[in-house]
Amino acid sequence: MKKSYRLSEVCRLLDLQPYVLRYWITEFPRLGEGAGGSAGQRAFSAREVALLRRIKVLLYEEGYTIAGARKKLESDPAADGGDVSAELFAQQADELAGEETAAPVLDTAADERIETLRQGIAAALDEARAILSLLDSSK
Repeated sequence: MKKSYRLSEVCRLLDLQPYVLRYWITEFPRLGEGAGGSAGQRAFSAREVALLRRIKVLLYEEGYTIAGARKKLESDPAADGGDVSAELFAQQADELAGEETAAPVLDTAADERIETLRQGIAAALDEARAILSLLDSSK
């Protein structure tokens, strides 16, 4: 199991731009605790990568602001992904090692987002039909 990941590897695995990752390091204190890699390059542990994935979910999928995501992580000790997520991430990343064109790891959240969108659209259509029905009956 890989012990640390370079910034470029984390960007590829989480489908993030390097400047986003660097910004998050400045905004989330838990990310600043990690040690640098060789030659001054930043190295991320599997636990930090799990935390980064949680931050991405909070910001991009759940709609939190940076400040809101920071508070959420501070108030919920389990919100950083924990050891289980870190181990899962490390195992999946190791399986993809050497595959330069691989899709981002841990993309089950995309399937969940798609299903949530489908349900939301279905609910909106049902509501629109009910409104149309009410309008038609009032004529």
